[in-house]
Amino acid sequence: MPRILAFDYGTKRIGIAATDPLKIIANSLTTIHPKDIVEFLKKYLLTEQVELFVVGMPKQMDGSLSESAQQVKGFVTLLKNNFPTILVEMMDERFTSKMASATIAQSGLKKMARQNKALVDEVAATIILQSYMEKQGLL
Repeated sequence: MPRILAFDYGTKRIGIAATDPLKIIANSLTTIHPKDIVEFLKKYLLTEQVELFVVGMPKQMDGSLSESAQQVKGFVTLLKNNFPTILVEMMDERFTSKMASATIAQSGLKKMARQNKALVDEVAATIILQSYMEKQGLL
């Protein structure tokens, strides 16, 4: 069964999360530099089926798009152009980085591990994916 991949896009790192094949659990996958994302996904798709990309869309408190939304839209265009057979959906990503940091802080990891920004991006992508799955009634 095909998976769903979620992305927490940033100009320095993209956090990536994936469902299991049965779409029961959202798992953090990795963090990739934006310039390497297409190559990473091409390799990933050689071994895994993916039916949907979920991209976190940054919004302001009032629901309007944030300043970085334009960069995320460019990332969505990149995904659509390189992987036209895979659907792309947007998911509100407000507070995901703060939630990720709080989750990591509560995990009992040592201070150095908690300050790892790549880990925060991975966990944020997982939260985006989990939120999407809950919204769709998959959880």
